[in-house]
Amino acid sequence: MTPSQEQAVKAAAPELVITRVFDAPRALVWRAWTEPEHFKKWWGPKNFSAPVAKIDLRVGGALLWCMRGPAGQDFWTTGVYREIVPIERLVYTDSRADEKGNRVPASQLGLPGDWPAEAVVTVTFEEQGGGTKLTLRQVGIPASHSEMVRAGWNESFDKLAESLR
Repeated sequence: MTPSQEQAVKAAAPELVITRVFDAPRALVWRAWTEPEHFKKWWGPKNFSAPVAKIDLRVGGALLWCMRGPAGQDFWTTGVYREIVPIERLVYTDSRADEKGNRVPASQLGLPGDWPAEAVVTVTFEEQGGGTKLTLRQVGIPASHSEMVRAGWNESFDKLAESLR
């Protein structure tokens, strides 16, 4: 995405910000985001699973993961890592995809047509009192769906907290 396209995404949708403190060392929380086997333990809202997680952790590297709903429907996400500062910061793009990692319109997944082709996610990891303060920022979510997306992230973070025990 070019800088002008990124500005258009930011102008089109509000920024979603979620901060959570986890009772786990920062290096462990980082691994939960960057190692496929850890990632699959917590990704997705309550009652969802993550049967596939492919992570090429380098700037320009691709990510591809699958979130499976309780009724068995798969929701694929793809993206590209834009910035990686080990155990401090991840920035990646987020797009709806098929199982091969090809972008698909959100409408193909039953989502309303006002979803942009790409969102940008920034995750920061800070040490805090023996734990880890994680801040997630996501730009590119339609305002009409920001609360649904917030709820999904929070349920995922509940699962993340359990997986870190």
